[in-house]
Amino acid sequence: MRQLLLSASIAAALGLVATGCARSPGPEPSSATPAAQPAAVAETITDEHSYAEPDKVRTTDLALDLAVDFGTKTLTGTATYSLAWLDKDAAQLVLDTRDISIRKAEGLSAEGQWSELKFALADEDPILGSKLTIEAPEHPTQVRVTYSTSPEASGLQWLEPSMTEGKKTPFMFSQSQQIHARSWVPLQDTPIIRFTYSANVKAPADAMVLMSADNDPAAARDGDYSFKMPQKIPSYLLAIAAGDLVFKKIGERSGVWAEPSMVDKAVAEFIDTEKMIDTAEQMYGPYRWGRYDLLVLPPSFPYGGMENPRLTFATPTVIVGDKSLVSLVAHELAHSWSGNLVTFATDKDAWLNEGFTSYVENRLVEALFGKEQADMETAIGRAEVIEEYKTLEPKLQRLALKPGDLADPDNSSSATVYQKGAWFLSFLENRFGREVFDGWLKGYFDRHAFQGMTTTRLVEDLKQNLLAKNPGKVTEAEVIEWVYEPGIPANAPKVESRRFSTVDAARIAWTGSGMLADKSITDAWSTQEWVRFLEGMPDALKPEQLRQLDASYMLTGTPNGEIAQRWYPLAERSGYAEARAEMGKFLERVGRRKLIMPTYKALAETQDGLAFARQVFAKAKPGYHPITTGSVQAVIDAATAKADSLPATAAPARPAAAGQTMQVPETLHPSDPVPPPAETQ
Repeated sequence: MRQLLLSASIAAALGLVATGCARSPGPEPSSATPAAQPAAVAETITDEHSYAEPDKVRTTDLALDLAVDFGTKTLTGTATYSLAWLDKDAAQLVLDTRDISIRKAEGLSAEGQWSELKFALADEDPILGSKLTIEAPEHPTQVRVTYSTSPEASGLQWLEPSMTEGKKTPFMFSQSQQIHARSWVPLQDTPIIRFTYSANVKAPADAMVLMSADNDPAAARDGDYSFKMPQKIPSYLLAIAAGDLVFKKIGERSGVWAEPSMVDKAVAEFIDTEKMIDTAEQMYGPYRWGRYDLLVLPPSFPYGGMENPRLTFATPTVIVGDKSLVSLVAHELAHSWSGNLVTFATDKDAWLNEGFTSYVENRLVEALFGKEQADMETAIGRAEVIEEYKTLEPKLQRLALKPGDLADPDNSSSATVYQKGAWFLSFLENRFGREVFDGWLKGYFDRHAFQGMTTTRLVEDLKQNLLAKNPGKVTEAEVIEWVYEPGIPANAPKVESRRFSTVDAARIAWTGSGMLADKSITDAWSTQEWVRFLEGMPDALKPEQLRQLDASYMLTGTPNGEIAQRWYPLAERSGYAEARAEMGKFLERVGRRKLIMPTYKALAETQDGLAFARQVFAKAKPGYHPITTGSVQAVIDAATAKADSLPATAAPARPAAAGQTMQVPETLHPSDPVPPPAETQ
C-alpha cells in the first residue's frame, strides 16, 4: 500500500491537492501524488481499496434520508450525491458498496428533472465489496440512489436489548473505518475525497439517533432527527448510532452521551475533557469542529475509540473509576487535528493519522497528568514495537508501504502506524527541541487543514519547513531511514519510568524468591503499572504461582479489561484452570478486540483450550460486532486446521530467572487497530 523511496533525493513539490475546506465552494481539484523518480513530478494518487474514480468525478456533498428498522436490522432510504465532474469524457459514476441492495438510481438534470439511470452491481470481492456503476453520460448535478443495507453489514452492529446496559431497548451503531462505510452507504469510499453531509433519520420514538455531525444536546427524542456536517470529511468518518441515550454536560462544548445507567460514571471518568480541548488548542491551534462529545457504546464495540468528528465513539472498558485509561479521550481528541483535519490520502499512509495522533495524545497526557504517566504509556507503546518486530515481516515495519503490501486495510501493523510513527516524531522533537518542533507541527496542521496527505508530501514539508530552517539538527538520510526503512533506527530516543523500575524490582524479587511486594505498594499501582507487572512475566508460570498471585491480588474476575487481557492468557498458558470460569464471562461480556484476542489466541494453542474457545465463542458471538466475529473466527479456524498437532493441555514453563523480563507486546493507546497480520487496526 505504501510507496518506498530510498533515494535521499525525494520528489519535491508533490502535487497532492487539498480536498477542500468546508468554507470553500466549488469542486475539488484533481489529486496528484509522489513519484518514484528523484525529480519533482506529479502523479496520480491511487487508492487500492476503492473502486471510485475521483480523477473523473467527486462527491462534494452527501444527503441521506434513512429509516432505522430494528426488526429487520436494516437501514433503508436514499443517498443523494452532489457531484463535481472533472473529466468531460466521463460517462459513469462508480461507487463502493458491500452487501447493499440497490433499488434505483436517478439523476438530476440541469433543468431540475429527476430521471432513472441505468446501473450495474458487480460481483462481490471479499475485501472491496461490490462496484456499483451508474451510467451518467449527461453529467447530472446530483445522483440519488435508493437502497437498503443487509442485517450482516460489516459497518453496523445491531444489539438486542439484553446486550445493552439498560436491557430494555435495542441499540445500533456504526464503525466505518477503514472501508466499512460502504456497507451502510453506497459512496466513493476513499479518503482522497472529502465532502459535507446532511441527514434526516427516522427511528422508533424510544431511540435517540446521533451522527458524526451537529448533535443537539437538547434534542427531543421524537423519532425524527436531522443533522448537518458543515466541514468536509472523508467517508470513514461517517457515523451513526441509535438507542436509549441521554446527554450530560462536561463543559461548554463537551459532554457525554450514554445509556442512562452509564452516563454519570462516564462523566466522572471523562471530566477533564474540556481541559484537554483547551490544552490541545494552546499547543496546536483552534479546535475547528464546534462541539466535542463522547458517546459511550455497549461493551461489544470492537475498538477502544473511534474519532468520529464532533462525537467520539468510546468503549465502556476504559471507565474503571480512576481515570487511568482516559488517554482514550486524549487520543480521539488529538485526531481532531491529526486525522480528521489533516487526513491520510489513502490508508497506505495510516501512520500520518495514527502516529501523529499517538504523539499528540502523549503530549496531552503529560500536560494534564504529568510526565511520569506519559513516560509509562510511552514505554509500553515502544515495547510493543520491539516485541511485534520480532516476528513481523519487514515490509510491514515501514511507515510508508509499497503498493500491494497490504491486501486488507484493516490488517495494518498497530506497532508501526501507532507507535513507530509517534516514536519518529519524538525523535524529531528531541533533536529540534520542543518549542521549535511544536511550531512546525502547529504550522503543519494549519498548512494542510481539511486536506489529504501522503508520506512523501509530509517528508517534503519536513525538509522545507523544519530541516532547512534549522540546519544541522537532523539529516535527510535520518528522515529517510525512519520513514522508508524497516525496524527502529539506532538513534531512536529512549524513555525511562521511575515507577516502572519499582514494578520491575517487585516482579524480579517475586520470580526469584516467591515473596510478593507488600500490598501497601501494589494498592497504589495504576493500570499501567499492573500491565507492566504482568507483561514482564515469562510466557508461562507454574499453576501454584498463579494461585499465589490470584490470592493476593484477586486478578481473576478483575473488572479492568487491560489487566484481564494480560492475566487470562498467562493463566491459560500456565494451565491455571481456576481462571476459566471468569475468563469465559469476560470473553462473553466484552467485544473489544484488543482485550479479548490475546485470550482467544492463548486458548487456541491447545486442544482443550480450543474446545473451550469454541464453546465461549458460540455464546458470545451474538453480542460481538461483525469485525470482532471475523477476527475470532479466523483464530479458531486456523487452530482447527492444525488441531491434530496441538498439545492436549498447556505445558507450564519454568519461571524466568531473576532479572529476566519480557517486552510488553501491546499498547495501552485506546484506538485499537485490527491486530497485525499474524492475528489480523
